[in-house]
Amino acid sequence: MSKIGFIGLGIMGRPMAEHLQAGGHELYLVRHRAALPPELLAGGAVECRSHTEVAQRADIILLMVPDTPDVEAVLFGEAGVAQGLSAGKLVIDMSSVSPIATQTFAARIRERGCEYLDAPVSGGEVGAKAAALTIMVGGSEPAFERARPLFERMGKNITLVGDNGAGQTCKVANQIVVALTIEAVAEALLFSSKAGVDPSRVRQALMGGFAGSKILEVHGERMIKRTFEPGFRIALHQKDLGLALSGARALGLSLPNTATAQELFNACSARDGGADLDHSALVKALEALAGHEVA
Repeated sequence: MSKIGFIGLGIMGRPMAEHLQAGGHELYLVRHRAALPPELLAGGAVECRSHTEVAQRADIILLMVPDTPDVEAVLFGEAGVAQGLSAGKLVIDMSSVSPIATQTFAARIRERGCEYLDAPVSGGEVGAKAAALTIMVGGSEPAFERARPLFERMGKNITLVGDNGAGQTCKVANQIVVALTIEAVAEALLFSSKAGVDPSRVRQALMGGFAGSKILEVHGERMIKRTFEPGFRIALHQKDLGLALSGARALGLSLPNTATAQELFNACSARDGGADLDHSALVKALEALAGHEVA
């Protein structure tokens, strides 16, 4: 069993850490914005005073924090992870952040004689709780094989995509697909509802055809039932699409539908509390344009 430092115990990080603890791994935790879950502490997790102490006491350090600046601060800020590393340790960033910054972070960690994997995930809170996440990994094959038993405690579809940064690039691509599919489902249900047809029956019919998808199943139901408590917040999806659009500019690409989805998320965020709703609430922006609510 491994000694694992886990930093970032939010909506997804907490159940991920629980699965690792259930697998018999020793957990070393530090408070990051919120209090540590009492269940993890009761299960034997050790509370540390700083990110540096986590790195000193653990052999493998996992990060699951919101954005690129958060990763940089945890790794290289005051009392950061890097200060506690010694040769042979492994840092795994499971956050969704900039692929370009990731390459820089990885190089700085490797200079200390350690390995680095970027391993962002897809599947949201539901996938995290079910240990069914998709995990997209960038880094060396030996480091990937070392981490594989941990990944298998948290996910099902686990792929080494390429070198450092490739996992984050894959996650950006994933978020493009997810955003555009949410937008398509929202348009379809709104069209059906405005035409006077029960959107729940439309969804049921579409589930059995070529238009069927996990997003139609899960987020289509959220749109119909108006359950927008966050599994994945709009603010985080905005961040991910921002990475996609800035990356596209750097590559000389046009991603017009990604830009449209981002504008719809922006419209939702402009309303009070909108940024903290589940990303399926993108439908609200379309409903405002139509003057009609899916029901």
